Amino acid sequence: MTMVELLDTTSSAIAAEFVRSRTRAGSPAMGMVMTLVIVVDEDDAESAMTAARQASAEHPARVLGVILGDGRGAPVVNAQVGTGSGWTGETALIRLRGEVTKHPESVVLPLLLPDSPVAVWWPTDAPADPARDPLGALAQRRITDSANVSRKKSTALRSQCAAYTRGNTDLAWTRLTPWRALLASALDQHPVKVSGATVAAERHNPSADLLAAWLEDRLRVDVTRTTTEGPGVTEVVLETKDGPIRIARPDGVLATYSSPSHPDRPIALRRREVSELLAEELRRLDEDDVYAATARRLAKPRRRR
Repeated sequence: MTMVELLDTTSSAIAAEFVRSRTRAGSPAMGMVMTLVIVVDEDDAESAMTAARQASAEHPARVLGVILGDGRGAPVVNAQVGTGSGWTGETALIRLRGEVTKHPESVVLPLLLPDSPVAVWWPTDAPADPARDPLGALAQRRITDSANVSRKKSTALRSQCAAYTRGNTDLAWTRLTPWRALLASALDQHPVKVSGATVAAERHNPSADLLAAWLEDRLRVDVTRTTTEGPGVTEVVLETKDGPIRIARPDGVLATYSSPSHPDRPIALRRREVSELLAEELRRLDEDDVYAATARRLAKPRRRR
């Protein structure tokens, strides 16, 4: 990719460079289906943009990386703009400093693709209420990652659940897709009443908290949360009158599925890369009713047992 450096620039200059980049690439229309805005700090920008590039293979997009720098001093907008080199659309990494960091939407809004959806992703620390954030307010989809915050790890997910509104989601939930599919399949094969459940995972694992809340909401049973060394979620046990249904994954790669009156069998259940999680979330821009119900459940104060 040929990256063009624009110093002390403007949104109109960035947009003009997008046009020139497409012309140089010989592709005036690139078939982009959305705008993905990534709000990230300098240290995590490279890994976040790499994940977005991999996800863009499935979702051609204009990707705008936004780095909010020091808010003191005069407003400064610097950008690196380019196409190609694995990107299926256009990309710009935009660094903001000074007063403009308080109004990043003034820079991003003119760069959104017309008549197409907008998703905003915070790979690390997200605002307490993404829908009220200046950039989050521009989006139909707001993606956070409570597993990757740098502070308040024990409360980050509950804060996001308390602020849930239509269009919000968290990659901690996306990580559960294979687990939820396996557990639903297990109960299809054994249509018996579940009397209780246990979710085992490393401490402060938001996916485990969501999984426990999902099971409570769907099965109307008490779910015990236990702590292990990980990685991630290591075991889920559903108690039934016929015996336990258990999915155990101690190594983060291969799980063992155990059920009453059936031999144990191995199941591939590897921990997925962030790019895969991001691609999954970008497939849907409608309301995720199941996540909404689970978030509301988790946001409620837990009763003493």
